[in-house]
Amino acid sequence: MGQDVRSPPGTQTSGPRCIALVGPFQSGKTTLLEAILARTGAIKTAGSVDAGTSVGDASPEARHHKMGVGLSAATTTFMGDSYTFIDCPGSIEFAHDMRAALPAVDAAVVVCEADEKKLPQLQIILRELEDLGIPRFLFLNKIDRANKRIRETLATLQPASRVPLVLRQIPIWNGDLIEGFVDLALERAFVYREHKPSEVVALEGGNLDREKEARFSMLEKLADHDDALMEQLLEDIQPPRDAVFDDLARELREGVICPVLLGAASRENGVLRLMKALRHEAPGVAATAKRLGVSAQKEALAYVFKTLHLQHGGKLSLTRVLAGHLDDGATLQSSSGEAGRVSGILAVSGGHDTKRTAAEAGDTVALGKLEAIKTSDTLSSGKTAPPSLVKIEPTPPVLALSLSATDRKDDVKLGQALLRLNEEDPSLTMIHNPQTHDIVLWGQGEMHLRVALERLKDRFGVNVKSQPPAIGYQETIRKSITQRGRHKKQSGGHGQFGDVVLEVKPMPRGSGFEFHERVVGGAVPRNYIGAVEEGVVDSLARGPLGFPVIDLHVTLTDGSYHSVDSSDLAFRTAARIGMGEALPQCQPVLLEPIHMVEIVCPTEATAKINAILSARRGQILGFDTRENWPGWDCVRATMPEAEIGDLIVELRSATAGAGSFTRSFDRMAEVTGRAADQIIAAHRVAA
Repeated sequence: MGQDVRSPPGTQTSGPRCIALVGPFQSGKTTLLEAILARTGAIKTAGSVDAGTSVGDASPEARHHKMGVGLSAATTTFMGDSYTFIDCPGSIEFAHDMRAALPAVDAAVVVCEADEKKLPQLQIILRELEDLGIPRFLFLNKIDRANKRIRETLATLQPASRVPLVLRQIPIWNGDLIEGFVDLALERAFVYREHKPSEVVALEGGNLDREKEARFSMLEKLADHDDALMEQLLEDIQPPRDAVFDDLARELREGVICPVLLGAASRENGVLRLMKALRHEAPGVAATAKRLGVSAQKEALAYVFKTLHLQHGGKLSLTRVLAGHLDDGATLQSSSGEAGRVSGILAVSGGHDTKRTAAEAGDTVALGKLEAIKTSDTLSSGKTAPPSLVKIEPTPPVLALSLSATDRKDDVKLGQALLRLNEEDPSLTMIHNPQTHDIVLWGQGEMHLRVALERLKDRFGVNVKSQPPAIGYQETIRKSITQRGRHKKQSGGHGQFGDVVLEVKPMPRGSGFEFHERVVGGAVPRNYIGAVEEGVVDSLARGPLGFPVIDLHVTLTDGSYHSVDSSDLAFRTAARIGMGEALPQCQPVLLEPIHMVEIVCPTEATAKINAILSARRGQILGFDTRENWPGWDCVRATMPEAEIGDLIVELRSATAGAGSFTRSFDRMAEVTGRAADQIIAAHRVAA
């Protein structure tokens, strides 16, 4: 096994580190990455998301929308150590990239701001990290815009975390503006300098009093997991500074605290203090390997956290090496049973990837041309395929579009492009609709699908038409009838003759379709009965209202045949004729699919959600508090499929982007009156 997650006091983690930058939408993650790269000398000056000059969010889609729509990775060095930062999208619609990358990282920096509206998003992200056991810092960004005291902000944010948020710094105020900070572990005061390192100033006066109070509060939280420190505090003994740093590192790595640091990424304030905290307190790859259950081994072991298809560079697999030494050209076995030969190892440095001859434990690299390897695969240079370290299941999709190539000759090209998109982003799902022959693309929201269409056009050169997917309307009957169907056609040579008598009856909802025969005296020879059933089934594909017919029982009771002119085709045609005449007389009725919907949302949004459901013909069954999610509710309802189409758009708007839902088919229900007439008329126009 790897080294113990607790490093002995005074030791320094060595080797390349991998750190995730996560946080709510528009909290400043990419800006923080720019500040880190600029402050550590990886780039000359920090780029800007708004200006389209940032290292992160560099894809055309991210530039166009000015938001993260996929993860970015960049590597830098700080005080002799290598750090790869993975900038993860903040929108819940692109969260799969974050979820796939998190198992590979040593620690996470959760970038947030003092905004109560974003608290549910923050809670979702922290819960993911907590469940995976990933050490995490909270970086309170945009501190230059703060309008309330840090204690109030901490009290606002604490409900999002299941472990104590431990304040590592307090701001130095100059009137209503924050001009610096006091480091509670170092017991030093610093004044911010824009785009420059902070300067040490004397800790005195009111700042000294505030520092003593805040430091004692920090030590109290640390003492909850350190009996020796608790005794020192009770005896009013000042603990050694080294012991305090050791406690901060140990408790961070054990996941029992979440340290909080302050800064303003746009001004590069607080960046060096964050880097020093990562250097001294974040664990390394050995602890990460142990967390993932990696046994000690000589062979290279790696985890693929992202797949990319470049227009000119082919397929790249972004990979974290967890153990051993990996050479370019090595043959790798994967947990999915596939094998591949590495064709190029690239260091990830934003858009400026450089070739390497090998990678060591801790390195985050891009491996070229591993065509059969997929995201979340575990790779090994050994002779046998390794077991899968993690299993990342995509979140159930919530919005769909029906796609078809604008030019039918691009159908094959569209299929190949969609397969590559799914490789890059497994949270996109493709289903072929056998009735419309369209492809239904399912995703995590409106922006998620919009970006997918942009990539189809810009990167894969496929223009598509899109529309809402067809609703699964069906029809059934209310009345029984007996109907004769006769097909007689005479031409040169053999004619065609088939004659059947069909008894058509409705069945209870959900029964499906049944066919029986009770022909006596050989009125219809047995060898033709199968053809009669096929003809009946043919007629059910499109009933008198224009939809598939379900829940009925058809019995062949009588008929006649001709010894020369009868055939399978003739009896199949006769059955279709009989059903075509029978069904309009059976009081056909339209059916629509009803789904069971379960919505999770912040409690303060529950009333809005109930109103949304009612306006969409939803029947609310009840709601409960969401289990193990303080401040969240779970609302259950039944709703027509036709009303669910763009439900997620309204739901996300009502919950500041945090709410979501799952659905499952429940039953078919009758639609009558004007609503049914409108559906039937619209279907006929479309057909």
